Amino acid sequence: MIQRMSMENPLWGAPRIHGELLKLGFEVAQSSVAKYMVKRRGTPCQGWRTFLHNHTPDIAAMDLFVVPTIGFDLLYAFIIVRLDRRDLAWINVTTNPTAEWVARQLTEAFPWDGAPGYMIRDRDRIYGTVVTRRLRAMGIRDKPIAPADRSGVNVWTTSLSWARHICAGF
Repeated sequence: MIQRMSMENPLWGAPRIHGELLKLGFEVAQSSVAKYMVKRRGTPCQGWRTFLHNHTPDIAAMDLFVVPTIGFDLLYAFIIVRLDRRDLAWINVTTNPTAEWVARQLTEAFPWDGAPGYMIRDRDRIYGTVVTRRLRAMGIRDKPIAPADRSGVNVWTTSLSWARHICAGF
């Protein structure tokens, strides 16, 4: 019975199975329950690497970064990158970014049913409640992370800054 309970409930440990057996009237020690439980080799749930492998086609990353011009003005570039092939899904530039502008960019980037299931973004203040509400309304789950963890967007921003420096020399 201990093996069956541990197989059917992979998240239950010895204390939980011991408690359930006591409720059923079986007098057994918790150490005996731990001894006869089925041993598992891995975690009962998927890890982060497995999640990324299974859901990469449905994940996108977005970023807003500063681009200085030759006239010393500042432009703000907004990009969205699909992580499965690192395709550039959307890019736009403005001189005055607002949360409403970012929310409108999301709607224009994914007008109908082409929205990803998950969006990775940094914890910038520009992504306020307006952007969060727009993501939820579109059925996109967002994950704010630290700027150093934006793996898909870093490739594009590095490439864009490299191209900007080359073009500035001409």
